[in-house]
Amino acid sequence: MVSLDRIREDMKKLLERDDKMHNVDVNADSVDEALADAAVQLDTKTANLEYEVVEKGSNGFLGVGKKPWKLRIYQNPATIKVTRKSAGDDLFGDENEAEIQKVVNRDGLYYMRHFGSQIMLKVLPPAGNGKPVEEKELIQQLKRPDTISTEEDLIRKYIKQGTGNEYQPVGEYKHIAAGDAIFSIDISKDEMKATITASAPAMSGADITPQMIERALKAQGVVAGIEDDKISEFVDNPVYNVPYEVAAGIPAVDGRDAYIAYDFETDPTKLRAKESANGQVDFKELNLIQNVIKGGRLAQKIPAERGKGGKTLFGRYLEAKNGKDIPIQLGKNVRLDSDGVTVIAEEDGQVMLFAGKITVEPLLQLDGVNIKTGNIKFLGTVIVKGNVEDGFNVDASGDIEVSGTVGKCRVNAGGDIIVQQGIFGKDEGYITGKKSLWAKFIQAAKVEVENSVIVTDSIMSSEVTAMKNIILNGKKAQITGGHLFATEEIAAKNIGSPGGGAETILEVGFDPHAKQRLDELLEKQGNVVKELENTDLDISTLENQKKIRRTLPKDKEENLTKLKDRRAQISTEAAEMTTEIEKLQKHLRELKIAGKVKASGTVYAGVKIYVRDVLDEVHTEVSSVTFYYENSFVKRGKYEPPAADVKGPDGYSTD
Repeated sequence: MVSLDRIREDMKKLLERDDKMHNVDVNADSVDEALADAAVQLDTKTANLEYEVVEKGSNGFLGVGKKPWKLRIYQNPATIKVTRKSAGDDLFGDENEAEIQKVVNRDGLYYMRHFGSQIMLKVLPPAGNGKPVEEKELIQQLKRPDTISTEEDLIRKYIKQGTGNEYQPVGEYKHIAAGDAIFSIDISKDEMKATITASAPAMSGADITPQMIERALKAQGVVAGIEDDKISEFVDNPVYNVPYEVAAGIPAVDGRDAYIAYDFETDPTKLRAKESANGQVDFKELNLIQNVIKGGRLAQKIPAERGKGGKTLFGRYLEAKNGKDIPIQLGKNVRLDSDGVTVIAEEDGQVMLFAGKITVEPLLQLDGVNIKTGNIKFLGTVIVKGNVEDGFNVDASGDIEVSGTVGKCRVNAGGDIIVQQGIFGKDEGYITGKKSLWAKFIQAAKVEVENSVIVTDSIMSSEVTAMKNIILNGKKAQITGGHLFATEEIAAKNIGSPGGGAETILEVGFDPHAKQRLDELLEKQGNVVKELENTDLDISTLENQKKIRRTLPKDKEENLTKLKDRRAQISTEAAEMTTEIEKLQKHLRELKIAGKVKASGTVYAGVKIYVRDVLDEVHTEVSSVTFYYENSFVKRGKYEPPAADVKGPDGYSTD
């Protein structure tokens, strides 16, 4: 047979376990938002929360590919205090369990009224730390000349227990009807409000009862809206010679009209520049563009509401108007979802309200990028009719076309980049693209593209990386200074300069990204080998000391343990690096593309040309030549025209 003590113990353990498992799973855009959400759900402060990451979130690119954080958030068991009032909790008699409840301190109250020939009493017991009703005070109030009898034992009981919010008889008095309180009912012309105006009773007269008021209202024809709480309040605390509301009709409520709830700011003047944590405004981040992604929600129509009919005190029905419907105005590149009320973007781009229509524009046209526009981040194609000035950035998921020049800027495109008048990088400009770059010239800039770089004039003192080709095809077509990488070919008219000048290095026939990663790993591997040698030396020294002394001081023993742990860690890192280095070297060896450097004019002395990692340094200028790889050597042959198609996009010209 299971004993009561056993049940108590088992239930106590279960509740303790539930306390420790007090948690919620939350998805949010950031950890801070998730914690704030959980604090609301768990009814606690964020400082009391702990969490584990179920799935790490990501901001994506301009909101594209954004992933929410998935967290399991716990309330620290030490901070959990639950109010227990159930019978199950009472089994334990756990006096250490704290009760959390909002306690209102209120003194006890009493109301004494004379209804008919009876003395009636209502007692409300104290709450919290409030004081109880004073018996002497109450008894003293009963000692009126017209009092006939009182039941003091009953009064003491009510003082202790209360009367359950009702009036109870506690005695009799000599009732004289001529002294009764009197009142009149007044009903407003619109039949929506009833008031009473009462006069106070004389000595030995009776007070007004709730039933008297209700009967008077019904006698006037009131069948709806009688307010029992207000009648009760009047009886407890009567107001004399002043109109007092005791009944109210139900007003008709017209339905709300339909409206559009926009998920973007429809008033461009309300868009504000980004502020730092200390309130400083960043005038380069003006936030003038509201980007949206294909499939994203832009707005939702909130349907019109039906009106709610009302009723007068006499029961007459009051009609209400239904809200008016409105159409959803759709512009370009948007559609209605299957629910018929949600507006969805059909393209990436900028959302706006144009002529009252929700529109997504996948093309952003600007006169220039400067202090007026701030930095540009756009999900779509950006066309700049003027210049991109120094210090301002352009980031687009589509193409970027600049009719003027690009200065000391960061430009990043998910498509092609076209710069009609060239790039002045001033050693800080950085241009990246997922496709190709066309420009009149590139000067003192860093360029990385996934396809080709096509230039009509010159590349000077720049670091240019193209996963396919670098082609200069204009009248000048000059490469002077800098470091150029291309997987397939580099072609120009002249390479280097007659007087030597800045070092010019060209590399072809390999994967630039893989080569860059290989160089990084080889450098890191060298540092790791040195650290391993030094660690082995330190370990050997300490172990020799231990052999001689048999024991080491505590600090040296701890240091020896740390050194051994670090040696194991270094060995693991070195093995992982060796594996990756071997894979990269194999990948570079297996590249089928041999790579060529072509010059229709002159390659000047001092130029260094690497084809598949083999160097050919030009000591004497050579003309009309092609550098290529054969039998583990770089050879020179007759000039070959570029094999790559250098045709630009439709309408492109740098003339």
